Amino acid sequence: MSTTFPLDGKRLRFAGATDVGRKRDHNEDFMALPAEQRLAIVADGMGGHASGEVASALAVETIVDYYKNTAELQPITWPYKVDHDLRADINRMNIAILLANTEIFEKANREVSCKGMGTTVVATYFVDDNLIVGHVGDSRAYRLRNGKLTQLTEDHSLVNNWLKTKSKTLEEIENPANKKMKNVLLRALGNRNNVQVDVLHETPKTGDCYLLCSDGLCGMITDDQIAAILGNEPDLDKAVETLIQAANDAGGEDNITAILARVEAI
Repeated sequence: MSTTFPLDGKRLRFAGATDVGRKRDHNEDFMALPAEQRLAIVADGMGGHASGEVASALAVETIVDYYKNTAELQPITWPYKVDHDLRADINRMNIAILLANTEIFEKANREVSCKGMGTTVVATYFVDDNLIVGHVGDSRAYRLRNGKLTQLTEDHSLVNNWLKTKSKTLEEIENPANKKMKNVLLRALGNRNNVQVDVLHETPKTGDCYLLCSDGLCGMITDDQIAAILGNEPDLDKAVETLIQAANDAGGEDNITAILARVEAI
């Protein structure tokens, strides 16, 4: 069921869902749809047994709690637009994710059953006329604008590093010998006591549709397929269902999570 929020003279609509996929016996993805604040999060846990889902849930809960606990420190601007210190919002996202990393790292070192657990995370926070995106790992944020799909985040993965440095070709990466390496992350929450968080910001426009997803979605279907689904399905709830179904139809090899946020005219 989609929800709506006001946003700088426009309307912001959210919808999302998560699915176990076709090959896994439990879901290690965790997500948060906006309730009190315009904050959406997707986390993809790892670690085996139940520890992956512990890590992803802890990441999401820590970030949500931090935003709740710091909400009173934010200026109330609605329905009036005022000059806003964007640096404070960037710092807020960075600290929230760093805090989540600390919580996961300490729990993993404290409890034997959680040893080695970690998670990716991608989060969006809409404030006034800005969007803040925080990101660690290979879960992604996309934007569809005027029919063009753009990946806003950069995967913190070995495969992406190979492509950036041109140390391996696409053909070499697709070689079965490299199959296990395709899942190697260079950054994730919980692996170390500190982590570098990527935080970006932009100004949303009316008609923009943003997608947060785990690699169970973007690893199974192409960007062109994603763009076609988002462009052809006006109902956000149905668009989420169609994205997840497409990933399952392509094999559903991992857990699948998708959150959509669309900027609409009032």
